[in-house]
Amino acid sequence: MSHEHHHNHSHAHGLNTTTGRLFTTMALNFVITIVQVIGGIFSNSLALISDALHNLSDGVSIIISYFAIQLKKKDSSYKHTFGLKRAEILAAVINASALIVIYAFLFYEAVKRFMNPEEIEPLTMSIVAAIGLVANIIGTLLLKRDSKDSLNIRSAYMHLLSDSVSSVAVILGAIAIALWKINWIDPVLTLLIGIYIVRESYVILSEAIHVLMEGTPPQIDVEKIQEEVEKFSEVDDFHHVHVWMVGENDVHLEAHVNITDMKISESNELRARIEKMLDDKFGIHHVTLQFECNQCPDVGLLGKHK
Repeated sequence: MSHEHHHNHSHAHGLNTTTGRLFTTMALNFVITIVQVIGGIFSNSLALISDALHNLSDGVSIIISYFAIQLKKKDSSYKHTFGLKRAEILAAVINASALIVIYAFLFYEAVKRFMNPEEIEPLTMSIVAAIGLVANIIGTLLLKRDSKDSLNIRSAYMHLLSDSVSSVAVILGAIAIALWKINWIDPVLTLLIGIYIVRESYVILSEAIHVLMEGTPPQIDVEKIQEEVEKFSEVDDFHHVHVWMVGENDVHLEAHVNITDMKISESNELRARIEKMLDDKFGIHHVTLQFECNQCPDVGLLGKHK
């Protein structure tokens, strides 16, 4: 009982720390968005305005991430027996999709600007971009640790990281415009930044959709699981296997296990050993095993008839 209490306390503390960092980065982003929009208008820089829009999407993504974390903390209910653990995955989908949509618009604007370059004021452009860079670096550092454990936070982190990259590009572009008067570099930078961001967003979106589609976790080898389970002398075969993630780091497995005829009490001990092995070797904490004795001998590993 005491161990369980300690675990829950630590978990709550971690979430509070994460939300605090999210709020800090959100505040930074909204302030920088205003500064960059004003700077973009005065300098006539599309790259700077695109950076501002990206910062705005950063702030919105952080709000979405925050609410997703709060939803994830809710206990399971009769209506949602798994709880709302996939709220963070949905947040990742929304955040990544938003970035792709924003940059689709900016691609269009960049092509128009490239065809008809406009005069740009590089000093304002570089100063405002530098301010944005500092803010984005701070935000990126704040979320870096949490991004390793959460696809949701990673999507927000990617917003900030990509914005830091774009701020550097805008500064370099401003220097190039000041030195060589090549105003076409502004839309080119917008395109290059967009390609990078869309690519990263696509990766996050793919991972999130894989979870929502109940795909097998990438680190799980189902055939290897079968091999390990069938090493138990009491197991004849392991079949009708389903492995999926309810949320990140929350892997579930259900399967049929054909065992030798034995007492229920003996099967309980066997089940405990199999569950421990699955936890130790594969990190699967939620296991449902249906023991049977020659009930469906012609069913394959994935539940398909041979």
